[in-house]
Amino acid sequence: MTEKIRIRGKQIVNGVVPISGAKNAALPLLAAVLLSSEKILLRNVPPLEDVRTMLSLLDDMGVRFHIRADSSYASTIELQADAVNDFRASYDIVKRMRASILVLGPLLARFGECSVSLPGGCAIGVRPVDLHLKGVEALGATVSLKDGYIHARSPRGLRGTEYRFPISTVTGTENMIMAAALADGKTILENAAQEPEVVDLANCLNKMGACISGHGSGTIEIDGVANLHGVDYAVGPDRIEAGTYAIAAGITNGCVDLMGGNFRELLPCFVEKMTEAGLVFTDIGGGLRVESSGKISPIDIETAPYPGYPTDLQAQSMALLCIAAGISNIHENIWENRFMHVAELARMGANIKVASTHARIYGVEQLQGAPVYATDLRASFSLVLAALAAEGVTVLDRVYHLDRGYCKIEKKFAGCGVKIERFR
Repeated sequence: MTEKIRIRGKQIVNGVVPISGAKNAALPLLAAVLLSSEKILLRNVPPLEDVRTMLSLLDDMGVRFHIRADSSYASTIELQADAVNDFRASYDIVKRMRASILVLGPLLARFGECSVSLPGGCAIGVRPVDLHLKGVEALGATVSLKDGYIHARSPRGLRGTEYRFPISTVTGTENMIMAAALADGKTILENAAQEPEVVDLANCLNKMGACISGHGSGTIEIDGVANLHGVDYAVGPDRIEAGTYAIAAGITNGCVDLMGGNFRELLPCFVEKMTEAGLVFTDIGGGLRVESSGKISPIDIETAPYPGYPTDLQAQSMALLCIAAGISNIHENIWENRFMHVAELARMGANIKVASTHARIYGVEQLQGAPVYATDLRASFSLVLAALAAEGVTVLDRVYHLDRGYCKIEKKFAGCGVKIERFR
């Protein structure tokens, strides 16, 4: 029997939220462990289901690791990939998380071969892996697909190249950076993803002895090196978690202090749009204060690669706009199937019309509690947000989606005076 969460509505989020390390940064950093035989220490790793899945994958390959819990929200993990004896990422693990594709680049770069199952995870879009495959082929690898697996080989090593991504891809950029780090010669990546998580990976690799420049821009240059050494590195803060709790303050007419990062810089378009919607942002020491102005105004949002509006905050933003005083519009430009939460919000009284990748949200005065279920990771929290603002009680099913990407939400909400109950 899967776990569920019961949420009583009309609770106000008011308090301090310590923001955990970024899931979307931790996963490529864990994959990068495969690039070196030396000991690697990763700090501020969030204790999430997706992190445990990546560790299971590394364990299968022979990576040794030890986890030390530093707090409820962060762990330090010591890893060493000096005895890797299996270059296969099995379907049984990869099917649980699409980010498992991140082992492709480092395995190929260091060991010259790998077999990686075609990935699974949230059902929010096709997410083709062809961008990854074309990239490593440009580096000189040979790639074939057979029996649901990607088989890649580079027995003579990878060679530097110039490669332009046809569309911006975060995991594709990360895979190419890791592969090129040990390639022979210079690699230039054009139309590279600029997300902070890509910057985090490049910064860590540079501390390991890589030669990477331009990260954070659309053009990244990597001068390949012969090997990488160990490192002690802290995962950066989770901007998506920060944005989610910012919306929690707005939708409940509350106030939160988001601690642990420069979230105004990490979420420039989000802060701009949420200010337009009626949230008030104030810089404080070590973080950002977010409070409601008392009114939610309708806005128009278009998701886009960084520094644009994050697709990973689209569902949460929609929950807020369900009770705005007017009509809002959301254009989803990243994933073609990321409005599955609309039907569940409608069960709570939301008025939303969807046409292809466009959603028009007609604000209602009040949402109503209802039994709902999570369709994917970010959609799950959008329903939590809607439930907090609703009249009555909401029961959220398929909570495992939440646990993949949000750390100890019951405890973090309790610190803001909000009670939610998990049960089976």
